[in-house]
Amino acid sequence: MPAASSGPVVPQLIIGLGNPGSKYDHTRHNIGFDAIDRLASGWSVSLSEERKFQGLVGSGRGPHGDKIHLLKPLTFMNRSGQSVRAVLDWYKLPPESVLVIYDDMDLPLGKLRLRLSGSAGSHNGMKSLVAHLGTQNFPRLRIGIGAPKTPSGHDKDTVSHVLGQFAAEEKPLVTAVLNIVTEVTEVCLGRGVEMAMNRYNNLNLAETAKSTP
Repeated sequence: MPAASSGPVVPQLIIGLGNPGSKYDHTRHNIGFDAIDRLASGWSVSLSEERKFQGLVGSGRGPHGDKIHLLKPLTFMNRSGQSVRAVLDWYKLPPESVLVIYDDMDLPLGKLRLRLSGSAGSHNGMKSLVAHLGTQNFPRLRIGIGAPKTPSGHDKDTVSHVLGQFAAEEKPLVTAVLNIVTEVTEVCLGRGVEMAMNRYNNLNLAETAKSTP
C-alpha cells in the first residue's frame, strides 16, 4: 500500500486503456478510451498524437482549474506501460499521480471499483503499467464490463467478449456508466481519490436503472 500522506491523493495524469484502430472503437476492452474521450470533451481538452509518448495526449484545466493531462496509449494494450512511462518521465510526475481507467470483466456492467493500489490481475494493460512503473501503488478505476454470458472456459470466448461491442440493450447503461466515470474523476480531482472511493465504490447503476420507474 502507498505510504500515508498528509493530504488526499489527487491525480494529475488520467489514462484510459484501450487498443488503437477503428475496429476496436467502442468495444468493451476500449471503454477506458471512451472515458478519456468523454473527459476531454467535457473539459474542452484537445487530444493529439505525440510520437514521443506513443499516444494521444492532451493538457488543459480540469473542472477545478488544476492542470491536468489526459492520455490514450496507442501501443496496443499489452505495451501500454511504455507510453505511460514516457509521459511520466517527460512531465516528471510520480506513479501515484496517475489515475488509470480500464475495463474489468470480473465486475458486472454498472459497477465501478476505485482503488489507490493493487495487483494488475489478469489485465494485460495493467500488467504492462506495473512492469514499466515498477510499482503497483497508483490509483485505478475499474469499469465493469461483465463476463461472457455463456463462459465455457476457453480463452477465445473471453477474447471475443472483451473485443466485442456492447449489446444494444446495454448501451443506455454504458452511457450512464460513462457519465458516472466523469463524476468520479471530478471528485478525485476536487476532493481526492479516497473521498471518491467512499462515495462510489458501492454504486450499482444496473440496480438503480431497474428501480427507476
